[in-house]
Amino acid sequence: MKSYLSLDTESQLKQTQELPPHIHFIGIGGIGMSALAMILAKNGYSISGSDQKQSLTLKKLAENQVYIFQTQEESNIDKILEIHGKNILVVRSSAIHGDNLELCKAKEYNLTINHRSELLAFLIEQKKSIIISGSHGKTTTSTYITTLFAYANKNATAIIGGIVPIYKRNYNVSDSELLIAEADESDGSLVKFNPNIGVITNLELEHVDHYHNLENLISTMKQFAQKCEYLITNFDCDNIKNNIKCSHWFSIHQIKNIDFALIPKESNGCEIIAEYYEKEKFIDTITIPVPGIHNLSNTVAAIAACRVAGIIFKDIKNGIRNLQLPSRRFEYKGLWKNRFIVEDYAHHPSEIDATISIASTIIKTKNNLSKISPKRLVTIFQPHRYSRTRKFQKEFANSLTKSDLVFITPIYSAGEDEIEGINNKTIGYELKKLKPNLEIYTPHSNENLIKLIKEHTIEKDLILIMGAGDINIICANLFLESVNNKSINSDLAA
Repeated sequence: MKSYLSLDTESQLKQTQELPPHIHFIGIGGIGMSALAMILAKNGYSISGSDQKQSLTLKKLAENQVYIFQTQEESNIDKILEIHGKNILVVRSSAIHGDNLELCKAKEYNLTINHRSELLAFLIEQKKSIIISGSHGKTTTSTYITTLFAYANKNATAIIGGIVPIYKRNYNVSDSELLIAEADESDGSLVKFNPNIGVITNLELEHVDHYHNLENLISTMKQFAQKCEYLITNFDCDNIKNNIKCSHWFSIHQIKNIDFALIPKESNGCEIIAEYYEKEKFIDTITIPVPGIHNLSNTVAAIAACRVAGIIFKDIKNGIRNLQLPSRRFEYKGLWKNRFIVEDYAHHPSEIDATISIASTIIKTKNNLSKISPKRLVTIFQPHRYSRTRKFQKEFANSLTKSDLVFITPIYSAGEDEIEGINNKTIGYELKKLKPNLEIYTPHSNENLIKLIKEHTIEKDLILIMGAGDINIICANLFLESVNNKSINSDLAA
């Protein structure tokens, strides 16, 4: 297959004078902001940042000579100016509100302020790029592409929205000419990017705080598509197929007229065996060591990107053996009191459906993921954003009916104001209407949730913890009480 990227793996990062020597990130602990900050720090820029939440990410940044402010106050900007003068760049994300004290002070001093997407767009211009977007699966697909390039001995610079297992971090710095990154569609900022190769995984109404309807989202994605030199998209998604023109199609259902097809043959809770085709020609049977039909779609999207970029299939197949999901994507956490614990980032009805499907398959197939064979599905769901909950509360309820026991936590606001009449109990009411006999709890706090988990779960439950907020601390708190990390890991099958 023709390569659309001529990659020189020995080339150095292109030097430019367009960025000032010091860059300050407001909210540097965010997954996207921290990756950008680290890459720039590794390339010689002076970096500072502020974040009010303690985290391992901040510790890692500090270890790499990034100065961290533990508060977000006007005086932080004054301190930076004392040392670096006004020739600095202030970076913000959409999570930073207009009344943020640092942001207001930066505006008062008439400093240069960029959205994080503008900084990412700048980095994209410095290298050849593969940029991944879509409503679901961006982080997983980006992780897969990054991993496959690494196993093909073509390490790329990467900016990922989750922890990539091969690197154990959300970024990678390389002296190659290639950048792999996610294009976040949540605020429409991806239209600033000019990728060499673009990937759209799927398209479904999401981020209803920004998009009023599906047409708004499609319009934005069309703009992104038009800015891609080559575009790889999902033939199985009608919203893409009917609205967006592309260079290459991928599919997990169809072979005819498809550039890259990966057709499933066998599946369980551990892996999927599938037949791989290029332009209708059978190439090989491959085993993907990751469960879930949606992850098969992410896999063929990653294969397509690598093939279009010129990676030979032999190297890709070798890399596929080593694929792992990024953090908080059906992440096995271990056994807690003989209960099988899994975390997932799912926060949209389609994502919940896909995640519950994997869990149900594990229970049905009784595979050897751990010392126990789970018998019952317990779902703990943290709704993310009031606007999303208002839009999808009936869909959330429908997805959760597939569980045997459900806990719905208070809504994680993600900075949104409360909406009257929208809370975890409203989802519970909808769920009760659909499945009256289902055992449902709507705790008022994390402490209440942990108490209920202890009272109502039993041995051999598969406890699925879902949400994009801080629900992952529940798992940490459960294990903290009984076992250390070493013994947690030993509960998982080799």
